[in-house]
Amino acid sequence: MPEKKKSMTVRRFFTLLLAYLLFCVAGGVVVSGFLFPAVLGVNAAATNMMPALKTENIDFNVNDLPQQSRLYASDGHTVIATFYAQNRIVVPIKNVSGYMQKAVVAREDRRFFEHSGVDTQGVLRAFIQTYIKQGDTQGGSTLTQQYVKNMLMNQAEENNDPIAEYHAQEETIARKMREMLIAVQMEKKYSKPEILQGYLNIAQFGTNVYGVETAARRYFNKSAKNLDPGEAATIAAVTKNPARFDPTVDINASQEQRNIVLDLMLQEHYIDREQHDQARSKPLEETLHVQSVDAGCQAAGDAAFFCDYVTKQILNSKEFGKTQEDRNKLLKEGGLDIYTTMDVDANAAAMQAARDTIPVDDPSGFEVTMAAIRPGTGEVLGFGINRIYDATQNSGGGTRTAINYAVDQVDGGGWGFPVGSTWKPINMAAWMKEGRSINEPLRTMTNYNQSTFGCQEPDGTSYGFGSGNWHVENSGGGTTSPETPLQGLVRSHNTIQASMAQQIGLCSIADTAKDLGYHNSPRDQMDIHSTNSFQLPMTIGSVQASPLTMANVYATLAAKGTACTPIAMTKVVDKNNKNLKVPKANCHQAIEPGIAETVAYAMNQGVVQPGGEAATTQLDGGRKTFAKTGTHEDKYMTTGGFVPQVAAFVTVGNAEGQVSFSGKTINGRSMGTWFGMYIATPAWKEFMNTYLAAANIAPDNDYGNPDPKFTRAVAMQGKTESQQQQEQEEARRRAREEAQRRAQEEEQQRARQQAEQQAQQQAQQQQQAEQQPVAPAQPQDQ
Repeated sequence: MPEKKKSMTVRRFFTLLLAYLLFCVAGGVVVSGFLFPAVLGVNAAATNMMPALKTENIDFNVNDLPQQSRLYASDGHTVIATFYAQNRIVVPIKNVSGYMQKAVVAREDRRFFEHSGVDTQGVLRAFIQTYIKQGDTQGGSTLTQQYVKNMLMNQAEENNDPIAEYHAQEETIARKMREMLIAVQMEKKYSKPEILQGYLNIAQFGTNVYGVETAARRYFNKSAKNLDPGEAATIAAVTKNPARFDPTVDINASQEQRNIVLDLMLQEHYIDREQHDQARSKPLEETLHVQSVDAGCQAAGDAAFFCDYVTKQILNSKEFGKTQEDRNKLLKEGGLDIYTTMDVDANAAAMQAARDTIPVDDPSGFEVTMAAIRPGTGEVLGFGINRIYDATQNSGGGTRTAINYAVDQVDGGGWGFPVGSTWKPINMAAWMKEGRSINEPLRTMTNYNQSTFGCQEPDGTSYGFGSGNWHVENSGGGTTSPETPLQGLVRSHNTIQASMAQQIGLCSIADTAKDLGYHNSPRDQMDIHSTNSFQLPMTIGSVQASPLTMANVYATLAAKGTACTPIAMTKVVDKNNKNLKVPKANCHQAIEPGIAETVAYAMNQGVVQPGGEAATTQLDGGRKTFAKTGTHEDKYMTTGGFVPQVAAFVTVGNAEGQVSFSGKTINGRSMGTWFGMYIATPAWKEFMNTYLAAANIAPDNDYGNPDPKFTRAVAMQGKTESQQQQEQEEARRRAREEAQRRAQEEEQQRARQQAEQQAQQQAQQQQQAEQQPVAPAQPQDQ
């Protein structure tokens, strides 16, 4: 069926013609060959109309356009991710090549530098083509009019006004009249370069590509100021039909349009014949250097988990807006340059160590989660997780997740992990805060009356823990009595922790933990006094903490007692080059330097002493190492530690629920019983050794000097010196026996594994032999 032709009534004809004449006069352009004498009468009417048609509530400042925000690593130039509602980077006209400016003028509005906002010839041509000849609809819009249209649409979108957005682009005479009259006023207020700058920054130049700078980076991986004639023509051609002429959509159509623009540039004498021929002869495919326009953390690769942490910090921080909606809008439209604390080497080393320890697709399904922080600054250096970041609706768990298990639930993490014996340095710090010596021998037991642990906070709040018995014993069973806090930390004994807590009160331990930077991970129970943590087993690590929180506690010990709130950003600059406030680290002296160094000394003794539970953590090159391993039942393995420049914490376990390690095969290794030293410690060591080497951090072996007032010898109450010596010798003997027993168990375990592996190999060899084809029997000689 043939297309119905446009009807042309007399009234419609004169309405359109009058509109055309009005635009001509309003624009201050008189072309004698086209106008009727009656136009002089219309001019007065137009003059009277102008005051009512001012650009009220329309801001043509290009810096107010929605612009992409960029997330940078701590080096200040590595881009981690971009965020945008419209992918745009605003630049001044001086940063756009002359070829690019002329290419757009040649393509869209060749009389741009001659008209006053409305091109009368273009409008009349469009009028005749559309309504007289009844051909394809043509608009005759100038660059100024297109800029106005885009700004009206953008303002409507910003105001969440769909009706205004519809009217800004509807094909009606009323819309064109409004657009033209505003364009005329704009030409009176702004210079041609300013208007051209506005157009180049607001126009769409492809799918998710807004503004000429973004287009230059997208298609050619360069700035708009460096575009050559062929590149400029390619970009200028796209805006005619962004969905079709995008070079990444239809390269043949894009090349054809590029050549048309080059012809127009030659026609307008913007380029010479040699430039034209040279650019036209190049296949478009050879000139492109396409960059990804993927947005958000989904496109951040191994930095995605850190990226997610930063965005949560922004969305949760009042510095960036009153509501989360305001903060999200600022992130996606505010043109922010966000300078983060992420160290590229640290994050890469952490991710690699996590995946080396347990591969992403390992059948065991256990998560390795790691956080690193710079002591004395609060700066989070990076995260390591043996998972692939995926925030799509189809992530579905398994090897892909958008949950950063290294951080608190409020920051996009989970419920946290029991930290086991890595808690014990906190107990020691609390012990010294009460003025006690780490060399004071204490009687220990396996059963403690819960009522003896009651305590009172300074504000008068009292806590009781019942009247029953708390049964606790060391990992090898039983207890060692007497024992000093130092010996208990070196050997990672549990019963000494109970004795210490009984004497100084659980409140003292909780308060010290809080001073060091500890809090729980669950969103609604972050206070350490919450019932999920403030119980007697807290003293042996039965809490729910994120690796980042524990890394921060250890960072306080590494910084001579200076505690800081973890931070992910050091500076944020908005599109107007204004520095925005960012969350502060609030670094302060939390505990005495002597206490911090004495705890560090005790941790190092656990590394260097024979039988020390942290002996497997020793770092390369004889670097003085401060570390502690931990195991929570048979379900979570942990290791935390530091050197003065870096603190890190590792957790290994099932993040979704408690799953036993017993008898599991992990990364090809089978163990009847797993301990932190077998799996969490290697991950921690790999990260620390790799990052320290990559960052060229020299050893600092001067830290960890104990304060004499906390290491003084203390006589055990009610005992003669001879009895004390005998009991201490007995304690040392039992400790040696326990160390020997553990060594024997490990040797037996290794022997069993070796025997199992040999048996498996023999079985496989036998099976392969049975599957070999049998050769036919050879005839015997007669």
